[in-house]
Amino acid sequence: MEKLYNQSEIYDLIETERRTGIIRSDWKAFLGDRPIRTLLDVSIGTGAMTLPLQELGITVSGSDLSDNMLSRCKMKAEQKGLPVELKRSDFRDLSCWDGQLFDCVVSTGNSIAYVPNEDIPGVLERMNSLVKPGGYICFDSRNWEKIRREKQRFYFYSPFFREDYRVNLVQVWDYNNDDTITFNLLYSFERDNRVFRREIFEEHYYPFKKDLALDKLASMGYGEFQLKPLPCEEDETDFDKIDWYRVIAKKK
Repeated sequence: MEKLYNQSEIYDLIETERRTGIIRSDWKAFLGDRPIRTLLDVSIGTGAMTLPLQELGITVSGSDLSDNMLSRCKMKAEQKGLPVELKRSDFRDLSCWDGQLFDCVVSTGNSIAYVPNEDIPGVLERMNSLVKPGGYICFDSRNWEKIRREKQRFYFYSPFFREDYRVNLVQVWDYNNDDTITFNLLYSFERDNRVFRREIFEEHYYPFKKDLALDKLASMGYGEFQLKPLPCEEDETDFDKIDWYRVIAKKK
């Protein structure tokens, strides 16, 4: 089954100026007064989650495995007159950045779970190698512990509209025998009360416990941990009830 990353124009259908503004405001609240002026997103995709930071005065760079996603990210940045340095790279090997250092290195879009659990410490090591002294590592993730506990099967999005048609998106989650989870993304496109197009994509994830990542960061000397729901304006403080979270930690 085709991967959504090969269809960046569909991936970005959910984007609107309003949603981009919400993402920008959420980052501003989450980062607070931390002195972050340069940021590298090692799973930047189309830039939906980190390009909004450019308008907060942060220089954004990014890498990703998908040429298709990177091309769209570059186009979006150029349309706003805010160029971004992009490189094609697996985040398990960030040598393409040639030791360049950043105030903050992030992985967005629930991307860390794309690799097996045993690869996660190495990903964090590669990210750490590009963080300035006193800088930050940040990542976001679905709450896999909650998902595995509750075994939710369906995830519904509110319908959204583009030009003269409506887009419906549902995720169906399959719990595999090897402890991985497959997300089936089902898109339907409606016009005049008729479905005129359907698209089905599949994404494969390796659920991990948050402490796998947090313990590794601590072992590398990171401190001042902050974990908040994503978006951070949510008031929930009980991790067991959070659907999606973001972590940031400071390099000592």
